[in-house]
Amino acid sequence: MTSPPSYPKPTNLLAGRTALITAAAGTGIGFATALRFAEEGAMLLISDIHPRRLAEAAELIKEKTRQTPATQLCDVTQEDQVQALHAAAQNTIGTPDILVNNAGLGGSASVTEMTDAQWSRVLDVTLTSVFRMSRSFLPAMYERKSGVIINNASVLGWRAQAQQAHYAAAKAGVMAFTRCSAIEAAAHNVRINAVAPSIAMHEFLNRATTTELLTELTSREAFNRAAEPWEVANVILFLASDLSSYMTGEIVSVSSQRA
Repeated sequence: MTSPPSYPKPTNLLAGRTALITAAAGTGIGFATALRFAEEGAMLLISDIHPRRLAEAAELIKEKTRQTPATQLCDVTQEDQVQALHAAAQNTIGTPDILVNNAGLGGSASVTEMTDAQWSRVLDVTLTSVFRMSRSFLPAMYERKSGVIINNASVLGWRAQAQQAHYAAAKAGVMAFTRCSAIEAAAHNVRINAVAPSIAMHEFLNRATTTELLTELTSREAFNRAAEPWEVANVILFLASDLSSYMTGEIVSVSSQRA
């Protein structure tokens, strides 16, 4: 098993930019992205459905970067809360230069035993939320003639895995939505891309997934380890920055499995 590289040193890649990140509390990719963005000079609004974890995330970012991000509770499955998040953005950071749609929900169930509620909940949180957020924030980006959106997909949007039909369908939908919305947005000088991670290890993944499955998934990786959340965040950072200025409608696999 190889060890992760050293944590990157900031280079002010997002100096002067504003960014909104959903599902940014906790220890996963959303928080890692928020922290990397803050380290790189972005002014943040972070959102999540969990009040305590959101407050803790904001405090930790402040401790590490001396920047206090704005926060707003939001259930991305509720249109009124998405609109409240939009209003909060206008009152704190303005129309964000960068929007990261990170909210997602997993779970395991076979097709024959999956309920309508299980199917609908995963698609609502993971796919429909991307549509809701994009519909809310794109008009102002269009008017301004600039903006970047990064959606969080998954390699399961390409690959088959038992008991993941709902999650895989949702992530494949995120990929398709990314490509189609990017074509529309290009006419307004707005870029939309997605990342498709394989496995990034963090506290809440450990709680939600069996040790046996995590061991199996990790064993498939070429480096024989899961990604650190900040390694995925680095790719999101690249897509958010001008370093990816010619890229839109792309799904970037963050994987060591030749996805």
